[in-house]
Amino acid sequence: MGKRKYPRSFELALSAISCAVAVIFLMLGFWSDVLLASGYLFGMVALMVPLSKQFIRGGFLAYAGTVILAIVMGAAARFWDLVPFIMFFGLHPLINCLQLKFNINKWIALAVKTVWFDFTLWVAYILIFDSVLGGANADNAFYTFLNTYIYWFIFVGGTLVFFPYDYLIFKTQNAVNMLVYRIRK
Repeated sequence: MGKRKYPRSFELALSAISCAVAVIFLMLGFWSDVLLASGYLFGMVALMVPLSKQFIRGGFLAYAGTVILAIVMGAAARFWDLVPFIMFFGLHPLINCLQLKFNINKWIALAVKTVWFDFTLWVAYILIFDSVLGGANADNAFYTFLNTYIYWFIFVGGTLVFFPYDYLIFKTQNAVNMLVYRIRK
């Protein structure tokens, strides 16, 4: 894409639409526990829209607005469900865009993002699952096994899952770029 200068109103409109769609998907995820991961994923894809035109500031403001509006619209009651989105999933497209903009070595960026992803999984385990997996079901053999080896699952499994995940997110950003390119050349 060329270095075309867009009016601020276009950046604002694209960011606002992105924020609104991301909030809708996050709230659908909160209202249905089954759709929480889908809400993260579709909310993240919605936040890619301003980044497709290299609107870094608009992308960050869409992220911040999404988090604030999600909290105001009901996520405050179950804030721990929003923490993984705040810590990683909402910021990941923005970090990928900055990685490409500043031409950061992809292997160094992948290593840093992998540690960041694993840390987010660990925090999510502590906030969301620690009380569930360690609470009433602590006598169950499955939960005992899971709690014993949870750090292996998080750090080894999370790392192995992150590599294809990051690749697919870059491909998704390219698809969003092509769709948004058609909106206004």
